[in-house]
Amino acid sequence: MSMSFFIHLFSAHKRFTELLTKDEKDLPNNRVPMERILTLPELKSNPFRKRICNVFSTSEYKDGGLTFEDFLDLLSAFSDSATLEIKSHYAFRIFDFDDDGTLDCGDLEKLVNCLTGETDDTRLTPEEMRQLINNILEESDIDKDGTVNLSEFQHVISRSPDFVSSFKIVL
Repeated sequence: MSMSFFIHLFSAHKRFTELLTKDEKDLPNNRVPMERILTLPELKSNPFRKRICNVFSTSEYKDGGLTFEDFLDLLSAFSDSATLEIKSHYAFRIFDFDDDGTLDCGDLEKLVNCLTGETDDTRLTPEEMRQLINNILEESDIDKDGTVNLSEFQHVISRSPDFVSSFKIVL
């Protein structure tokens, strides 16, 4: 393993432990609550910040809290060295808001709302939303079942040259 690996690991551990309270630092298998993870500047402005925590959390309570191992998995998936396959897999899981293994109209609407913001100034009209979702499905839904599955999503992502470079979080 290279020295840069250890430097990144040390840096990640330092950032993780900074999110723990004094009492929590003495406990084994610490889990940082999602509210504290969301204070990281790298996540604070990300419209998918809560979904990211939920996808990477191994908490049995489904509360988005992260262990150090969860935190490393998150950083690894969003790193420059993660492959297109890994990045697209996690992006799909983040966009699959109902965790049913497909991106349906409900998931796509939430995805669009996250990207555009849900203020009166930025929210799409119902007609604009319907048209955009129809366009997304027209482009992505290869088997025409009304949803986008992982392989269809990966096919679309493979044609997007900016995806790998934009799907990242750097500490």
